[in-house]
Amino acid sequence: MVAAVAFVLLLGLINMMRGGSPNRSQSLMRLRVLLQFIAVVITMVVVWAMGK
Repeated sequence: MVAAVAFVLLLGLINMMRGGSPNRSQSLMRLRVLLQFIAVVITMVVVWAMGK
């Protein structure tokens, strides 16, 4: 999951450095935030499950 977040972040940085479409940058930002949310939820579920 961390690799997916890093990959999307890297794509966004490459797009920005090349002067790519702002719409694409915005879409990548939203995807990155969604992936980070999923990663946090998975982490919290694992921590909760280990505490039981």
